[in-house]
Amino acid sequence: MLQIMSVNFDNEIPQWRTNLETIPYNVLVVVRQGQVRYEINGSVVIAEAEDVLFIPRGARRSGENKDGIPHQKHTVLFTCEPGAETGIPFVDQGHFIKFRLSPIQYAYHRCDRLYEEMRGGKSYRSIICLGILQELLGMMARELEQPALTPSKLKYAEAVKAYLLEHYREQIEIARLAALIGRSPNYVTAVFKEVYGRSPIRYMHELRMQEACSLLLGSNMTVAGISQYLGYYDTSYFHRVFKKYCGLSPTEYVAQAQRSGMPPLINTIT
Repeated sequence: MLQIMSVNFDNEIPQWRTNLETIPYNVLVVVRQGQVRYEINGSVVIAEAEDVLFIPRGARRSGENKDGIPHQKHTVLFTCEPGAETGIPFVDQGHFIKFRLSPIQYAYHRCDRLYEEMRGGKSYRSIICLGILQELLGMMARELEQPALTPSKLKYAEAVKAYLLEHYREQIEIARLAALIGRSPNYVTAVFKEVYGRSPIRYMHELRMQEACSLLLGSNMTVAGISQYLGYYDTSYFHRVFKKYCGLSPTEYVAQAQRSGMPPLINTIT
């Protein structure tokens, strides 16, 4: 069982530093801006924007602004119940790690929410905060299990994803995506799937379905109108795609949301 001790957002603190000590808790660090200089078990570690660190309980640690320049970072201090396993290998084994978490903007968003919840006094705060911490640790563990991706593959995949996020309502052709990054159509599909676990076309449909769900519940548009708006000019095809990705027809989706008061979930990349 995890227990959160504190959640901090160090926002460009002048002369920030922590003294060298053996820490009796685990520390999760997510750097947003600038650089941080740590000494961990006798080794110097430089953490910069988009770096994620796990510093285990029992480590000898100190930290300071690198070159005296302030930085921004989230830190979560937490402990684990003695003798109990969390299921997160690097936590259970007490291994220090430093790496880049690819959905970093989402990680920033979750850290912001965790910080806000810890500072608030709303009901179920402890349950929500624990859930967010577990999600962050789980994301890290999942990514660490994946084969290492080269910077070039990440760059190409991120460029394609950014294009799809902006143009998902338009007609998308793999040849256009290939021209965008100067590689072959087969390479585009393979590298995007390696990084994000699905093809670019599947991701395009997921973005459209996410938008379709929002429009079904939050607008007065008809199903045919939503179909046209999202680039499906055959409404029957839109119905088939919606059911494939959401598990329900558009009408069933709206009815279930109205009955439960909560929209059914669909799987998308964030």
